[in-house]
Amino acid sequence: MATERLIAPQAQQPEEEQTNWALRPTQIAEYIGQPDLIERLRIAIQAGKSRQDPLEHILLHGPPGLGKTTLAHVIANEMGSRIYTTSGPALARGTDLVAALTRLQQGDVLFIDEIHRLPVAVEEFIYPAMEDFRIDVTVDSGLNARTVQIRCKPFTLIGATTRAGLLSSPLRSRFGLIHHLKYYSTADLLIILRRSCGLLGVGVDNEQALEAIAARSRGTPRIANRLLRRVRDFAQVKAAGRVEPKVVDAALMLEGVDQLGLDELDRTYLRIIGATYDGGPVGLETVAATMNEDSQTIEDVVEPYLLQIGFLARTRRGRALTKAACEHLGLKYTVKDQDQSDLF
Repeated sequence: MATERLIAPQAQQPEEEQTNWALRPTQIAEYIGQPDLIERLRIAIQAGKSRQDPLEHILLHGPPGLGKTTLAHVIANEMGSRIYTTSGPALARGTDLVAALTRLQQGDVLFIDEIHRLPVAVEEFIYPAMEDFRIDVTVDSGLNARTVQIRCKPFTLIGATTRAGLLSSPLRSRFGLIHHLKYYSTADLLIILRRSCGLLGVGVDNEQALEAIAARSRGTPRIANRLLRRVRDFAQVKAAGRVEPKVVDAALMLEGVDQLGLDELDRTYLRIIGATYDGGPVGLETVAATMNEDSQTIEDVVEPYLLQIGFLARTRRGRALTKAACEHLGLKYTVKDQDQSDLF
């Protein structure tokens, strides 16, 4: 299954999520990467603490595995507040949100993951709560209908989403601080890996070993830490605990992850376009049928990273491999006549 890939940015098992918590920073000074966002948060936190006010509502959006949940806990910790965590799908009814809001104390943080999946009925409850810290509950129905207002303590709502475009405009407009998390640079991933090595007790004999892991991490800290744990296990069993570049190569080759962080699903996708369809362009549905995979899974899970590293071109006539992709796979690149208007 695509969702069980080693290089998938989503957390795979509850046990892995517990391990990740041990590696996550708890203070803003420990947080690596996203410098623009961190500077904005430092200012907002310092100002809020000096006024003894809760922070403005915050919306964090971007690909999975980049630290949205971690940031929410860091913010709550820096503000000296408690954090309550839920998700959009878990708030199925307005009463679910009322229960979450009424237990909040002054300055507490309510973190809603996958906030784009909030039902419309729940959104109607959350608007007055975000603006005026009140909840409007309709009692009875028909001619006897009346609205009862329930006050809630001033709080900070932190929403996280991987698909910001699916948020309704009224909900999006109520957030005071909105930021898109970007993929991490190799330099930032190296710092994260060094910190994780210290926490996991992993001794690295060669800095190039960490660079090899960072290069395969697809710009995502969660993947970097997952690969590090795989390398640690391999080194302990096969290399007397020594973490060297050749050990990293052997460990991740066993997992099917190459030097660019591509796995077998990525390579199968590229080979089908390159060999079966002569490099494209070819329609997504056609490729999905050939791979016996769901087209939505391919579009959401496989294609984003290939687009990011310049291996894939999306045109009006379908998907096509770039010259870099053909060279990586050892395929012959054929220049095709293509109108620039095809690219989008």
